[in-house]
Amino acid sequence: MKSLFNRFKDGLRKTTPTFYAAFGKVGSMFGGKAIDASTLDTLEEALYTADFGVETTDEILTEIREAYRNNKELRGQEAAAIGAKVLTGILEGSSGKFETCGDGPTVITMIGVNGSGKTTTTAKLANYFRDEGLSTLVGACDTFRAAANEQIKSWCEKLNIPLVSSHHGADAAAVAFDAYASAKGKGADILILDTAGRLHNKSNLMNELSKIKRVLQKQSPSAPHHSWLVVDGSLGSNSIEQARVFHESFGLTGIIITKLDGTSRGGALAGIYRELKLPIFFVGLGEKVEDLQRFNEEFYSNAVFGLEVEL
Repeated sequence: MKSLFNRFKDGLRKTTPTFYAAFGKVGSMFGGKAIDASTLDTLEEALYTADFGVETTDEILTEIREAYRNNKELRGQEAAAIGAKVLTGILEGSSGKFETCGDGPTVITMIGVNGSGKTTTTAKLANYFRDEGLSTLVGACDTFRAAANEQIKSWCEKLNIPLVSSHHGADAAAVAFDAYASAKGKGADILILDTAGRLHNKSNLMNELSKIKRVLQKQSPSAPHHSWLVVDGSLGSNSIEQARVFHESFGLTGIIITKLDGTSRGGALAGIYRELKLPIFFVGLGEKVEDLQRFNEEFYSNAVFGLEVEL
């Protein structure tokens, strides 16, 4: 079975070759080849292409250029280590620390626009927590999209996850109410609510989210205990504005970033964290159930620069 770190490396394969090229790839890692000014220019372009943004790119390049000025024989792997260390520092504190509420089911509300992978991620997340020894239940609160119920039902049946759902067009808040009652009655540890994929400029859909929250709080004043935005990693820096709007409207407690295995814009993850300081709990590194992995800032930073991590 692949280690978590190797999954990060594989999942970021669309981003890392850019950096390999910038330093001169030797084998599967940045190698012993000395860098030069041209290499640094190539790296700068690579960082921008991957959507790391101006601030992050500048911080990384400043440290590497300083090291290069002090040592003209600076090797690619040495420069990569500097870049990974700077990126890890930028992302310090970004790895989400999940805690259950300790009194009744812990409620996680999944939020995001259509196409972000939210419904699929909901099912994978339920499976992840079950594998961690926590009993889980899913509430199908995406009653707005006709195919949503069928999609989540298919996933839950495949993974043998209990599901509470209703018909297309049903009151999403009522489904959330029933799901919470069922989770509490069954003694479930985790309740995950898949809400409708909503455009963040649609006030009626934002109002629906607020209604779900009000209904939940009638049963548990602190619910939902977690409100996670599912972001499509391939959107790059465009996802930052999306996250900001949802955070202002609903009060997010964390982020899940999907589709990092299929994008060259995986650097936007750093921009989202810099902008909102919202913890990143999980990342999607592939289509398989086990490819939803807990985010780890050190693993991410080292994988981006093609370095190994001792486990």
